[in-house]
Amino acid sequence: MTHDQPEPGINPTHTSDHQQSASAPAPSAQDQHVPPGPQQFGAYTTKIVQESEKSFVLTWLFAWFLGFFGVDRFYLGKVGTGILKLLTLAGFGIWWLVDVIVVLSGKTTDRSRRPLAGYMQHRTVAFAVTAGFVAVGIIGANIVGNSSDNVSPPPVAEEQQAENALPDEGEPAAEDAVAEEPPPEPMEESVDAGSWADDKYGTFEEINESGSGDSIISIPTEASAGLVVASNTGSGNFVIDVLDESNQSTGDLLVNEIGSYEGTTAYGINAFGEASTLQVTSDGEWTIDIAPISAAPELESAGTGDAAFLYTGTAAQLTATHSGDSNFVVQEDADSFSMGLLINEIGSYEGTVPLSEGPSLITVNADGEWSLTTE
Repeated sequence: MTHDQPEPGINPTHTSDHQQSASAPAPSAQDQHVPPGPQQFGAYTTKIVQESEKSFVLTWLFAWFLGFFGVDRFYLGKVGTGILKLLTLAGFGIWWLVDVIVVLSGKTTDRSRRPLAGYMQHRTVAFAVTAGFVAVGIIGANIVGNSSDNVSPPPVAEEQQAENALPDEGEPAAEDAVAEEPPPEPMEESVDAGSWADDKYGTFEEINESGSGDSIISIPTEASAGLVVASNTGSGNFVIDVLDESNQSTGDLLVNEIGSYEGTTAYGINAFGEASTLQVTSDGEWTIDIAPISAAPELESAGTGDAAFLYTGTAAQLTATHSGDSNFVVQEDADSFSMGLLINEIGSYEGTVPLSEGPSLITVNADGEWSLTTE
């Protein structure tokens, strides 16, 4: 009997294993064992929320006591909503109440949406203190209301009432009535516009300057505002700007024209700083007079170019027209609440606007003929 002999150099065991490996199917992905690692358990990792550096206690105190001014939102870095909250006085109180509730509920976060520090430790105390303030306020309001309801006028004796009701014998009732009438009140004196302007803006000695080209003119420090009567004969830019002590503009650009100019403007009315000097830019000859506001004339019905007037009338309707091509601006400044900017248009204009009661200062900026009529 002959037996099959393996070829020299070939291991029978290795040959069998190789045949089994070739014939057996490859294990599937489900049968393969994958050692545990970050990929296998990545879906089960827990996200740690970082706590804010902003304190819950400070945020709660700011929201409760200074919420009407938006301090809590400024503290959290939310500057935009903080400014809006300040300008609206916390939405007339509604926003203040909402923010207090949100802070106490733990929903308030900082600018990076991180929870406030110390909420879990101090929330119970904050709730208790807030509830105490609310309770005290309610009890105090009830006490004040009850005390005001119980107040009654002092009793008057019946004899005194009878004496007041019946006139004395022998004296006619008509004479008593005449004697009891109060004296007529004196008529109110008419308002002196000049005195009012001196009290409001201050006064000083008039300054007269003239020259050519660029220059700097000092402004009197005795008053907060004044008139500038200017003229220019150059052909280029003619600019008068008001500067403060640090040579920065106060926002009062009185004149900005090209070529010849003649008009009256006022500085210090809506300025951002205290006036110190006038910066004059010109390529020709110019004259500038600086006078107190009280030197302005009474309101005129028509004119040309820039002008300033004093108004002492009652509240009225102001009808205005303008035939120029550039800006037409009419402003009013008074002690009491005034309309401020009455007209701000470009080119020709015709319309009617409300005018507050005087005394007041009315300024006109125009490049053409205009008219102002009160009704």
